[in-house]
Amino acid sequence: MYGVVTRNEEEARWPDFDRAFYEVKDVSGRSAEPIDEAVSMVSCFGDNAAGEENPELVPVNPDGQKATRDRTYFDWAYICPTHDGYREGLLEIIEDCAEVNPDVRLDDVGFPRPEYCYCDRCNERFEEWVETRHADGEGPPPEETDIEDRYEWRADVITDFVKEAADRIPGKTYMTLYPDPYEGHLYERAGIDLDAIETLVDEFVVPLYDTHYGTTYWLETIASGFVDRLDTPLSIELYAVDVDIDDLIHAAHVAEEYAETVLFGYEASNARAALRRMDADERDGVEW
Repeated sequence: MYGVVTRNEEEARWPDFDRAFYEVKDVSGRSAEPIDEAVSMVSCFGDNAAGEENPELVPVNPDGQKATRDRTYFDWAYICPTHDGYREGLLEIIEDCAEVNPDVRLDDVGFPRPEYCYCDRCNERFEEWVETRHADGEGPPPEETDIEDRYEWRADVITDFVKEAADRIPGKTYMTLYPDPYEGHLYERAGIDLDAIETLVDEFVVPLYDTHYGTTYWLETIASGFVDRLDTPLSIELYAVDVDIDDLIHAAHVAEEYAETVLFGYEASNARAALRRMDADERDGVEW
């Protein structure tokens, strides 16, 4: 199957695509009303507007550096996953989306990087978590904790959020994964415990973006790594903006060997042209 990821309502309704994802909330903070013809996409912990308006929402590392888009490694501002008010707002958006279309895709889920977050709220909640575990005989005393305990606490935070979100989604729960299938990398980077979250998610989406797709061996390597790692169905999202149609078609053929659905991101016209070319190529010639 082939699908599209778009911010334009009209493109989500094009019959060329088997499935459409429509951005209801993106990393810029822009919001739109959900539509029943498409799966709503919600950027969970990426939000430039919220971070700029309320800097206290933004995660900080031990040195007090904020996870904003003006710093290296960050293309957008992150929001701390432990902020209750922001989480409640996210869950309300997810509920609103699910009332229009029962399927919802959770995007940008997780902490920004391994060194986040050390805000006062996160430090207090981590200490409470440690004390509770120690009292229950499940962990070391507070003075003996290390980074592995911090990683485990972060994973609990993210898993709890995904569970709360999935409980509000009556249809399929989709979730985007950062394109790193290596064992332990998502856990350390973002607080995503795949073993725990797989029980909550119906399908994962992995964006494998390139502006050229001149070579695709890396695409195959990452896709096959996720297939080996996951029991849950996987879709692959390709970047379609200003990509040569022949290169996009080649990438789609590689991706479809591993994915339930190949999605084309943010340039529906180019994606439609690629699909029509693929259909024409399949029809060429006569076999006897």
